[in-house]
Amino acid sequence: MLKRKIETYLSEWKRSEDRKPLVIKGVRQCGKTFIVKKFAMENYQNVVYMNFILEPDKKSAFTGSLDVDTIILNLSALIPGARFISGKTCIIFDELQECKAARTALKSFQMDGRFDVIATGSLLGVKGYGKRKKENKEDDCTDSVPVGYETVVDMFPLDFEEFLWANGVTPQVIDTLKSCFENECVVPDGIHKAVMELLYRYVIVGGLPEVVNCFLETKNINLIYQTQRTLLAEYEEDMVKYADDADKPHIRECFESIPKQLAKENKKFQYSIVRKGGRASQYKGSLQWLEDAGIVERCYNTTITELPLSGNSIEDCFKVYTTDIGIFMGMLDYGTQADILKGDLLGYKGAIFENLMADFLCKSSQKLYYFHKDSGLEIDFLVRYKGECVLIEVKAKTGKAKSMTTVLKNKNVYHVNNAIKLGQYNIGRQGEVLTIPLYMGFLIRDKIADSVIPDIDLSSLTTLIGD
Repeated sequence: MLKRKIETYLSEWKRSEDRKPLVIKGVRQCGKTFIVKKFAMENYQNVVYMNFILEPDKKSAFTGSLDVDTIILNLSALIPGARFISGKTCIIFDELQECKAARTALKSFQMDGRFDVIATGSLLGVKGYGKRKKENKEDDCTDSVPVGYETVVDMFPLDFEEFLWANGVTPQVIDTLKSCFENECVVPDGIHKAVMELLYRYVIVGGLPEVVNCFLETKNINLIYQTQRTLLAEYEEDMVKYADDADKPHIRECFESIPKQLAKENKKFQYSIVRKGGRASQYKGSLQWLEDAGIVERCYNTTITELPLSGNSIEDCFKVYTTDIGIFMGMLDYGTQADILKGDLLGYKGAIFENLMADFLCKSSQKLYYFHKDSGLEIDFLVRYKGECVLIEVKAKTGKAKSMTTVLKNKNVYHVNNAIKLGQYNIGRQGEVLTIPLYMGFLIRDKIADSVIPDIDLSSLTTLIGD
């Protein structure tokens, strides 16, 4: 059974006295349903579960009045044996995007307060979802999102730390890694070698629970790859079933072009790579659909290497990575996985390990940014770390980082003081550059200080107003 970080969040949510209905968003097959059902069974006397895809009849409970008593009466008729006890019942709406009225009804449940509600959805907010059912009157109901009456949280496939847990790595070992990173100390050799080996397995497996379980149970590369391909086929089926008609022909083309996009020296996403003569006007909506579905994340170029990164990003200049490294590996030829384990990859390994870093950042809820100039100067990623803009360079093995050196030498131009280089290293520092093992990428995140805004003396202002 896979341990997930969101379980801690769910426990904190339940302890909160002013909790609202919880909506968990995430890419398909990231483990939402399993975790929510497990949590509810362990923490509530009664659990009422419905899946609006597998049980479309349950949507009829939300026709007409959306007051809680009416909904409960309807559900009692539809689910024999269901018990609704105030303070002891958790109601689960699975595949919430299939029933817009149930989303709207979350406001009623929040105001009523007798029952805890957890909803999950894979394509919530994706443009065009549900339009295929316009002829169905059930779908004509209001689709308003109950802003202020729900709590929305993103769930991702397993991150690298969760993958370590799944492979039996103890909390003490992980604490050692975190301590070494924070204090810039060399990782003990035995731990370093073992975790590096696990990293390469994470690269070929990724974090989708079904794939991780296949890896844990079989260790069979062929079965792992086939599982990835099956899940990708499900994603591609969604692309043609649930998108706007205008975007349907293009979403799959955009998605399937990612390996070619990342193979280029300049990895900027180019619509002409999707299809010869392709233009932004044709594919802009398609790319947005993939991002809203949680399958990909754009990495924006910035005008300068300064904070705030979002304020300095260039809207129409970006790279595209998959949010899970396993999705990317499933898109590549069979045999690539074995090549990674053997260390046989040549030039393309750079794209793979850049996507690995994107995986680390996405799963810690960080936006992606990079820096590129026409002169050829390029930094793989820019992050906010310890309150400043820090350069990130990713090496599959080892190597020089000329662009990083250039930026650091010209502080009057770029205003950057520190950089982190990841590769087949242990921890070390050379001046402004911290070198760390590839597996420590999951630890790079900015910790917001627990600071307090000081009080202001308003006496003089009060005097002025009085005058």
